[in-house]
This record gives sequence, structure tokens and C-alpha cells, in this order.
Amino acid sequence: MKEHTEPSDVVIAQRLLDQLKVRGFQFQRIAPGEDGPLMGSRVAGGCVDLIHIEGFSRDCFAWRKRSSLLIFAGGGLVERRTDGSALDVLNEVLTWELKS
Repeated sequence: MKEHTEPSDVVIAQRLLDQLKVRGFQFQRIAPGEDGPLMGSRVAGGCVDLIHIEGFSRDCFAWRKRSSLLIFAGGGLVERRTDGSALDVLNEVLTWELKS
């Protein structure tokens, strides 16, 4: 079943994606179709950031992990995490500062 999304929300999401691209994220579809899930990633400032957009209003998440040559059990490198709607996740990731 296809989600109903307001056209203005789609425009806002596209602008947020454009801002994230300027900040170094690269995005790709990870399944076929124009509504297929979208994944974005960035490696910068000693961190790896990942965004996953599954449905517009649900099933979206992002996380930031510190880059390290050491292996930690249980996801010990995860610094930030968020989930929710596409707009909530994209807005939150825009607040994540790049580390020097």
C-alpha cells in the first residue's frame, strides 16, 4: 500500500536532502522503483554517518559511529542515533556537527 504524502512535505524533504548532499552525504536507492528505500552515507571527521529512508512517515533512521581500527562488541562506537519520519530524521542529522 502506497503512503499518502503531502506535496509540500516532499518538497521540504528534497531540500533537506540537497542540504545534506552539500554537507558531504551521498545517496542511492537500495531497491528498485521511484519509491524504493534511500540510503545516504558520509565519512568525515572521524565518523561514519548513515541515513536510511524506508517510508516517508515511518521506518526511517540514522546513526553516527566513530571510526576506529579497534573492534568493540555491542555497537560501542555508536555516538548518535535517531528514528522516525523522513522529515524528523533528516532535520536531526542536519544538526550533527562534523568533528575535527
